Amino acid sequence: MHPLDKLAWTALTTRQAHLSEGEALARRFRTDIGPFASCADASDAAIAALAELIPVNGDISLLEPGPPKPPPGAALVASTLGLQMVWKNFSAEQRSFDIAPLGDADAAEMLELALLTKPGPFRARTNMLGRFVGIRDNGKLVAMAGERLQIAGFIEISGVCTHPDYRSRGYGAALMRTVGARIIADGETPFLHTYAHNTGAIALYQSLGFETRCEVTHAIWKRA
Repeated sequence: MHPLDKLAWTALTTRQAHLSEGEALARRFRTDIGPFASCADASDAAIAALAELIPVNGDISLLEPGPPKPPPGAALVASTLGLQMVWKNFSAEQRSFDIAPLGDADAAEMLELALLTKPGPFRARTNMLGRFVGIRDNGKLVAMAGERLQIAGFIEISGVCTHPDYRSRGYGAALMRTVGARIIADGETPFLHTYAHNTGAIALYQSLGFETRCEVTHAIWKRA
């Protein structure tokens, strides 16, 4: 099995265990950090434990090649095909921008930008998952990118988004190169996820040196 096949479970039980909730059979990220959850194996007990982690008025997200079917008491409300892409070789940087680190003081602005642009699941404290960087215009945060799921040897690039008024300026590519270069400098391999239907994003990622490793499914469970 490739390390990225059981990505969420490995992240939740190793590098990012301090940001998670749950027990031996199933874990999830804290609800203020993100919806991702996973279970230890495909046993009925583990899948039932996973369903117990669904917030009463919320949901959990499963992101893996073959997520389990929800047990009684849980309902599948969305299932979307995605791609997992791994970095092979970054293309040369062509444009430079004033890129600055983002931290806890920027969390509210980051959430506002994410809610506007919808780069994927993003919560009030998603910034705690890794290191984020951004671009500002007259003090306003207009683009950002950062890190999400992390396991030994691999760190995910995520939260890549640009305000609609600032698109087509190369901000996204520049931010991804910045985040990716730091991951590589740390001796890790960057990877990312994208929906299979998002052909524009896939073309961008390929131009930056990412190659598809496998298909994944983003499944969302709620309480039945």
